[in-house]
Amino acid sequence: MTFRQFAQRIRVPAGFVLAPLLFISARPTAATLAAGAFVAVIGLAIRGWASGHLKKMEELTTSGPYAHTRNPLYLGTFLLGVGVAVGGGTLWFIGLFAAFYLVIYVPVMLAEAETMRSLFAQDYERYSKAVPLFAPRFTPYREGYRSGKGRGFDLGLYLQHREYRAAIGFVVAYGLLAAKLVIALG
Repeated sequence: MTFRQFAQRIRVPAGFVLAPLLFISARPTAATLAAGAFVAVIGLAIRGWASGHLKKMEELTTSGPYAHTRNPLYLGTFLLGVGVAVGGGTLWFIGLFAAFYLVIYVPVMLAEAETMRSLFAQDYERYSKAVPLFAPRFTPYREGYRSGKGRGFDLGLYLQHREYRAAIGFVVAYGLLAAKLVIALG
């Protein structure tokens, strides 16, 4: 098994290992909770927008946020995770999360790029040359729109991908952080 394959398998379960560490080390304040919620909600919005455009393994999605980054779900996950970490109010944990994310998710993105290249050969080559792997470009990639592949947000896809689970997870995590703040204020 390669590290890329290993990273693909552990990316979700590893988050559940980090969560208890966050809650044990968290020292939230009203300011860190507000700042973190701002960042996390942007991440949730990007994830939701992306899931409403994605037809996994059926087509090369280049519309919506995919016109700005090849991995908007992972960008949203990063912002969501950073937001929750900021909400926890522990600077070292923010650094730990960012390092963990890079070590696990960069290989996952590269492995998925190989898969997309094998499924959508020429289209993906053109797309990958124009659209960054992770950091978004400001102007949208228009090739997909010209070829008829561009479409609007589809709530059915959002629901099919069960993206609402990320929002539920955020509410639970933030509820726990807020409870820790209330207990600390006693």
